[in-house]
Amino acid sequence: MIIMGVDPGIAITGYGFLRKEAGKLTPLDYGVLRTEPDMSPPRRLLTIYEGLSALIDVHRPDTLATERLFFSRNETTALVVGRTIGVVLLLAAMRAIPWQEYTPMEVKQAVVGYGGADKKQVQFMIQRILELKSIPKPDDAADALAVAVCHAHSVGILGTGR
Repeated sequence: MIIMGVDPGIAITGYGFLRKEAGKLTPLDYGVLRTEPDMSPPRRLLTIYEGLSALIDVHRPDTLATERLFFSRNETTALVVGRTIGVVLLLAAMRAIPWQEYTPMEVKQAVVGYGGADKKQVQFMIQRILELKSIPKPDDAADALAVAVCHAHSVGILGTGR
């Protein structure tokens, strides 16, 4: 099974692809897609769409997961990130890829074993779990891998979705 994790953002969208086979997780690819602040919002979303679409063509994920949007203070940021999540959901629907979302606490619990873990703890555990030589950079790539790891752990419990 190939799992795609996405950390959606308008300036930086993180992605990570893992293979889950016989209980072992193997990283296939991870990184970020960037858009420039001087681009119009539609152009930024199109850039993200095209980048993620190309990655899906290469890796052919069986399932896709994102982190649930959670913003308590900045409504503008929440709206912009929500637009990016919409692009991800459109891609999943167009490609018939099952989608699942997880709260930040669920991701941290799955990766670190503690829902209140900080970003550095999550990054360290991603490096260890996936046997990477270094912590994935930038943070958005590590976050996308964390979402994929969370989903990998949940697939056996949940099936293909909740």
